[in-house]
Amino acid sequence: MNRLLLKNGKVALEKEIINKGFIYIEGNKIIDIGNLDNLPSLSKDIQVIELPEEYISVPGFIDLHIHGAGGADTMDATTEALSTMSGILPAEGTTSFLATTITQEIKSIEDALKNVANYRKHHNEAGEAEILGIHLEGPFINEKRAGAQPVEHILAPDIDLFKRWQELAENGIKLVTMAPEQENGLEFVRYLDQSGVVASIGHSDATYEETVKAVDAGAKHVTHLFNGMRGLHHREPGIAGAALLLKQLMVEIIADGIHVCPEMIQLSLQTKGTDRMILITDSMRAKCLKNGTYDLGGKDVTVKDGKALLENGTLAGSILKMKDSIQNMIQFTGISLLEAIQLASVNPAKQMGVYDRKGSLAPGKDADIVILDENNEVFTTFCRGKLAYKKGGEN
Repeated sequence: MNRLLLKNGKVALEKEIINKGFIYIEGNKIIDIGNLDNLPSLSKDIQVIELPEEYISVPGFIDLHIHGAGGADTMDATTEALSTMSGILPAEGTTSFLATTITQEIKSIEDALKNVANYRKHHNEAGEAEILGIHLEGPFINEKRAGAQPVEHILAPDIDLFKRWQELAENGIKLVTMAPEQENGLEFVRYLDQSGVVASIGHSDATYEETVKAVDAGAKHVTHLFNGMRGLHHREPGIAGAALLLKQLMVEIIADGIHVCPEMIQLSLQTKGTDRMILITDSMRAKCLKNGTYDLGGKDVTVKDGKALLENGTLAGSILKMKDSIQNMIQFTGISLLEAIQLASVNPAKQMGVYDRKGSLAPGKDADIVILDENNEVFTTFCRGKLAYKKGGEN
């Protein structure tokens, strides 16, 4: 069993930052954490990593909405694709994620679900980002708000079909983006809620009143706030207005300054508070690659100057990295690093029901640790206690 001591840098706990701290790890778990003054005597067969005092250890980031990275996509339905994603994400500080699907023909979705289930069972080792499950984005959405989702494969919410999919996924589907105003939509929301799956309103044209009904039925989440939904209007608040107003709803936001302008991000955060917002990337396979043309859901996406666009100019996911999302939030809104960590680590862990082992640095939790340098750039990432990324070195 590996024994590791990180010492001398800052440590971000949920409510405070410790200066000159330490984190002691055994195997996959954090065993002890605190100020160096309280460091217990440890045996000599321990790897010690001395950190500069200005570096800070923070909990690994959790991306609940990511399609792909490094040329790979969840819908590729191959071991290699998920291995690529899990291996490349620690470089941006992401230590766990939901592999996210897209609206496609039924067989393609089912192949992707089975592949994720197989990868989680047989391949997802310490030292790479952990796949917590699946975010099923579509096909139960509204074609009026499809965005980059292929309209020809959109289906009405179907409980029996979902049951089959959940069986194929070995109960791995944790979050479903859907349009509650569609036929059978509210019944579908109730079923998801009763079966422990987070129902998320997204790619939807629901009115404010319809959104309230969905929340009453058990919806708890809003997919990429403002994007792919009925917007905020002073006579019809729409989904966006309901998302900002209703405390029951946790909202995702793509903080790249492209999908949502900085001023609206600031307004949203002031309205929701730091405990009801989650940073996501919604990134596609072009992340970490050069400008060019890439596939998303069978459509060509052109990536240039930080934007990913369909031929008609529609935004098609992002190439955003979680580390940049955090830096952007600090720049756009003036929040502290600790508050930004809540949006990237604490809130997604709580929303997914894994806060007992993820989302913060505490004894007994998984040793998912990101060490940031003085510029909040990722220096080193540990996934479940094993080195997954080191700046300037090999993974």
